[in-house]
Amino acid sequence: MQPPPTGPVVGFDLDMTLVDSASGIVATITAACAEVGVSVDPEAARRFIGVPLEDTLRVIAPDVDPVATADRYRALYPVTGIPPITLLPGAAEAFEAVHALGGRVLVVSAKVEHAVRRVLEHVGLDAGVLAPDLVVGGLYAAAKGVRLATEHADVYVGDHPGDVEAAQVAGAVSVAVATGPHPAADLAAAGADVVLPDLTGFPAWLRTWAEDAAQRTERAG
Repeated sequence: MQPPPTGPVVGFDLDMTLVDSASGIVATITAACAEVGVSVDPEAARRFIGVPLEDTLRVIAPDVDPVATADRYRALYPVTGIPPITLLPGAAEAFEAVHALGGRVLVVSAKVEHAVRRVLEHVGLDAGVLAPDLVVGGLYAAAKGVRLATEHADVYVGDHPGDVEAAQVAGAVSVAVATGPHPAADLAAAGADVVLPDLTGFPAWLRTWAEDAAQRTERAG
C-alpha cells in the first residue's frame, strides 16, 4: 500500500493544461470524419477540446456515427495526434513542485487512459519526479470530481469550465490556466478560485498555498 502523502494532492487535466495538443486533436478529428465523407470546421473542433470526444462529434459533425468515428479517431491518434504535441510552459516544474512538497500528482483527463499515458510518455512526464502518481482517463467535469474526491485531492488544475466543476465537486481548490480555448474571464466566471495565465506561476502559488494551509492547521490545533 502506498504511504499517505505528506504534502498536497494535486490533480491536473491533460489537454491544453499540461500539453499543447490542439493541432493533433483537430487533425485527427478531421481525418476520422473525412474517411466517411464529412468535413469539420477546425475552429469548432478546437473550441471543444476537453469535452468527451463523442459529445464533441455530435455537435461539430452531426452526420457521423459518434461512436464509430470516435473509435476511428482513437485508432488514428497515435500516428496523427501525438507527434505534434508539445509540453506547455511550466508543466514539468508544476509536477516537480508538488513532489518537492511531499505531495502526489494526479492526471485526470477525459481522454482514454492509454492515450493519456502515451501523451505523457511523448512529452517526458513519465519518469522520476516527473512521473504522475496516478493516471485516470475517461472522466469529465463532475465525474472527474468524484474520482478526485476519492483521492482526497486538495487542488485541481485545468483549462476548462468542466475542470472548475470537477474541483468544486471534489471540494478542492480550483486553479484554472488560460492556455486552452477558454479565456481567463470565462474561467473566473465559471467559479475558479485562482486563474493563472499558464503553469509557470503555479509552483510559487502552490508553495504559498501550502504554507498558508500549514499555518491554518497549526492554529486549529
